[in-house]
Amino acid sequence: MNIKAIKTEEDYNLALSRLEEIFHAPANTTDGDEAEVLSILIEKYEDEHYPIVAPDPIEAIKFRMEQMGMKKKDLAEVIGYKSRVSEVLNRKRKLTLKMIRNLHEKLNIPYESLITKY
Repeated sequence: MNIKAIKTEEDYNLALSRLEEIFHAPANTTDGDEAEVLSILIEKYEDEHYPIVAPDPIEAIKFRMEQMGMKKKDLAEVIGYKSRVSEVLNRKRKLTLKMIRNLHEKLNIPYESLITKY
């Protein structure tokens, strides 16, 4: 096992290649331990160099609606009147605390996604 910190894109690609070779190694073996350490190093590198930005609340709502096959009229049952849905989705009205709670409880959208600035 020759593991080192991942500092460059070349190091990253080499680590990915090695992890692919030993990915299915049994736990508590030399290769299994190496795979575990490599996956941690790769994750750290990716978090620093390829961060995933969370969607704003409106995009999170639209995404969840798409996943659930919902229409605006369906969302009206969650956050209020149909006209309010249009205002929210068109960013003319901010989400209220009650709307945020309902969206979280009924659509399982994480609070963190609903309370960010937009």
